[in-house]
Amino acid sequence: MSDQSPQPDTEKRPSNNNLLFAIGVLVIIACVAGYVLLSSEDKPQPIVEQTIEEPAMAEYQAPEPEVAEPETLPEPAVVPRPEQRQVEPEPAVVPLPTLNESDTVVVASIDDYLSDQVMGLLVTEDVIRRGVVFIDNLAKGKVAAKHAPVERPEENFSVIEGDILTIDPNSYERYTPYVKIFTSMSAAQIVRLYDEYKPLINDAYAEIGYQGDAFNQTLEEAIDLLLDTPEPKGDMPLLRDSVTYQYAYSEWERLPAAQKQLLRMGPENMKKVKTVLRSVKAELEKQ
Repeated sequence: MSDQSPQPDTEKRPSNNNLLFAIGVLVIIACVAGYVLLSSEDKPQPIVEQTIEEPAMAEYQAPEPEVAEPETLPEPAVVPRPEQRQVEPEPAVVPLPTLNESDTVVVASIDDYLSDQVMGLLVTEDVIRRGVVFIDNLAKGKVAAKHAPVERPEENFSVIEGDILTIDPNSYERYTPYVKIFTSMSAAQIVRLYDEYKPLINDAYAEIGYQGDAFNQTLEEAIDLLLDTPEPKGDMPLLRDSVTYQYAYSEWERLPAAQKQLLRMGPENMKKVKTVLRSVKAELEKQ
């Protein structure tokens, strides 16, 4: 460690005032130089007059006018027109007749679906009223013979007498033409007719004391009752009661009159009727 104090630096540095002065001089020089450069560019250049020799005048000829060729325009593109679909007019809605005047129209509608032979079984007077009253009674298990929408069979009921009394199978054939009324029309056609004349059906149902759309429920009840009719597996034994016959099986004899009537049609006819009734019920449930 040295006890000697450091010697002062012999090189002199410029003071702050000298540095500021030098910077100021540089700024002034830059400004003057910039001014001189800008002034020299702005000064107008001296005009030097030049003698231009004019060419000798030649005889003037007017130039032929140029005929512009017609501009060839591109041919317009042919846009094919879309085919116009022919809209078929909707069929006019024919208003329904009154209930009292409906027989002619209703019979004509049914005639479109049924053969002349089957049509001959229909009662063509008060068609809608008869059908409404008959079905209303069926829903209650009754058979309103006076209001039946079809004629009664001409053949008589027949039996076979042996060890036991049974229904003659030929007796079932009496009802075969009536079963054709159901099998000649599809369930969709039956329901279509029902929907078409539903206002008149409701009018007829109102005449016997019902209101609104109550006939729908009545129709379903009548169908369900007939579908619940038991189906015999073999012969149907009978008992003679004076001038009438009764079913030998008490459970059959206790059935509602509507179901007993269906039994008298025979097993095969009953199956056909039930098949159509199930289809009609399915169509009604879609609504």
